[in-house]
Amino acid sequence: MVKKSTKTAAIALTAAALVMGMTACGSKNETNTSNNTNAGNTSTGAGGNASSGDKNVTITFQNIYPDPATPSYKMLHSIVDQYQKDHPNVKIELDSLNTDQQKLKLKTQAASKEVPDITIVNPAAQMKPFVDAKLFAPLNDMLDQNGLKDTFQKGLLDYYSFDNNIYALPDGNNIEVVYYNKDLFAQAGITNTPTTFEELVNDVKKLKAKGITPMAIGEKDSWTGSFLFMNILLRTNGGPGFLQDVLDGKKTFKDAAFTDAVSAMQDLIQAKAFEDGATSIDYNTGGNLFKTGKAAMMVMGTWETGAIDSSTVGPKVGVFKFPTVGGKGDPDQFMLAPGSAFAVSANSKHLKETKDFLNYFMTEMPKKQFELKNAVGSGQIITGDFKAAGYSQLAQDVLALFQNVKGGDLAFDNTMKPAIAQAHLSSIQNMFVQKVDPAAVAAEHQSAYDANK
Repeated sequence: MVKKSTKTAAIALTAAALVMGMTACGSKNETNTSNNTNAGNTSTGAGGNASSGDKNVTITFQNIYPDPATPSYKMLHSIVDQYQKDHPNVKIELDSLNTDQQKLKLKTQAASKEVPDITIVNPAAQMKPFVDAKLFAPLNDMLDQNGLKDTFQKGLLDYYSFDNNIYALPDGNNIEVVYYNKDLFAQAGITNTPTTFEELVNDVKKLKAKGITPMAIGEKDSWTGSFLFMNILLRTNGGPGFLQDVLDGKKTFKDAAFTDAVSAMQDLIQAKAFEDGATSIDYNTGGNLFKTGKAAMMVMGTWETGAIDSSTVGPKVGVFKFPTVGGKGDPDQFMLAPGSAFAVSANSKHLKETKDFLNYFMTEMPKKQFELKNAVGSGQIITGDFKAAGYSQLAQDVLALFQNVKGGDLAFDNTMKPAIAQAHLSSIQNMFVQKVDPAAVAAEHQSAYDANK
C-alpha cells in the first residue's frame, strides 16, 4: 500500500515542481474566466508565453472544487487565471461540481462518448471501465517531457495505470482520520480522545446529551458513509485485505468480520451520532456543519485539513486515529485514499493543448498548495519546514500521522466492480434511514457480488 512520506526540512519542492513553479500565480477567484488559447502552442506546460499560433481553443475542465471557501478552489482558480493570462488565446471552461454530481455527469457523458477535455476519475476499479472503453488518453508522453512524473510519490501512479500506460494524475494521497472540536469535547466533559470504538460511542452519547451533534456527515453523497464503514471493517477484520480475500475466494460478505462491522456501524447510527436528515445533506454541507462549530467530529480524509484550518473553528480542531473495534485492529493502519485524478479525453479536439495545460497545472499545484497551507495530503512530493511556513498545529499533527502509516485498505468502490460498489453504497446509506439486520446487509452484498463478479 502507498504510504505518504512528508518530511519537515528546509522548504524544497521537487526540482521539477520548483522550476516549473517560478511563474507567479495571481488568484482572481473567478469562475469560467474567458481568455482563449492558441492551437499552435508548443509549450511543454512550463507556463511560457503564448506561441505564435492564431487558433482559439476552449478546454473544458470538469473538477470537484465548487466551494469558494476552500483552498482547493482558490488553487484551481489561481492556476487557471495565470495560465489564461500567459496564453491569451486559451479559454479554460470550468465545470465545478460536488463529487457525486460529477460521477453521475461523467457516467452520462461517457455513454455518449462526450467526455470533457479534462475530467475527474477515481483510481483502480473505478476508472478501469473508462479505460477499457478507450475514453481516456495515455499521459506517458506528457509526464516524461519535463520530469513531471518524478514529482509524484513513489508507486502512487500505479493506481492510475493499466497495461503500462498512465491515464490520470492524482490530486492527492490521503488517509482517513477523525477531526474533533476541542471546545465541544470540553463542553461534554470529554477529556481524552477515544482509543476504542466503545469509548467513541460513549463520547457520542455524552455529546448528544449536551445538545451537540456528535459527528458531521454528508450522506446524500453516499461514499461518505462507506468510507467510515470501511474503517470499521478494517478494524473488525484485524487488518487490511478483507475485500481482496473476497475477490480471491477466501472469504465472503457473510463472514463475521463484515457482519461485526455492520453491527458497529449501526451502533454508531443508533446512538444518534449524526445530524438529522444526514441522507439529504451533501458532502460540502455536511463538512460545513463541522467547520462552523455545529458538530463535534468529522471522520474524513486528510484532504480536509486545509479547509478546516481556514474555517472559523480551525484553531479549536485536533485529530486522532480511528480507534480499535472490539479490541481488534491497529490504529496505525488507515483507510488509504489515493486521490481523485485528472484524466484527458481521448476524443479531445485539442489533445495537445489540453495535455500542455494539464502539465502546467500539475507542476504549479504543489507550489500553490504549499502557499495556501493546503499541502497536507498532496500526491506530489512536497518537503518543507511546515512550522516555519506558518502551518497550523493541526496540519503538523496530521503530517506526523503519515510518518507511522502501516498500510491499510482502499475504499470499497476503488476495489470492487461498479455494480457491486453501487449496491454497497445503497446498502450502507439505507442504514442511516432504518435499523437493519447485519445478516441481511451481508446477504445483499454477497448477492450483488455473485451477480456481478
